[in-house]
Amino acid sequence: MNFRSTDPLLRRLSLSNPVHFLALGFGSGLLAKAPGTYGSLAAIPVYLLMANLSLPWYLGITLTFMLAGFYICDKASKDMGVHDHGAIVWDEVVGMLITLIAAPAGWGWLLLGFLLFRVFDILKPWPIKWLDAKVHGGFGIMIDDVLAGVFSFLCLQGLVFLVG
Repeated sequence: MNFRSTDPLLRRLSLSNPVHFLALGFGSGLLAKAPGTYGSLAAIPVYLLMANLSLPWYLGITLTFMLAGFYICDKASKDMGVHDHGAIVWDEVVGMLITLIAAPAGWGWLLLGFLLFRVFDILKPWPIKWLDAKVHGGFGIMIDDVLAGVFSFLCLQGLVFLVG
């Protein structure tokens, strides 16, 4: 795998720092090509660990990750000296967890949730694109992916209902 070792901004972060480790999606954000996709993939083991929890526990942990993400992404961004560097992918981890709220068991649903989230995260339909451009700081880094996760969740649950 090709890491972003030549990016001088990444030298300002350390995987031994828990905030940086999480901001970089357990290191997945260091991959040079499509770090957002790798960050979304990094969410899958986290989801699998949470999948059998009751809905209140799943929601509570996801909300905690989201709220912590405001700080985590802001801190990493400030440590790098740039807003929303591509290597910061904690927002993708949280967006995927939102997408997969109450998802049916099975790899097909997991794959569909992943694909839906990537589509919304990449295409950024309104108001996601507007939020991404206008809102800054840790909240700004997180909010577009949170909303992409909500849109993906709604689509996934709509498909569950139709197939159901």
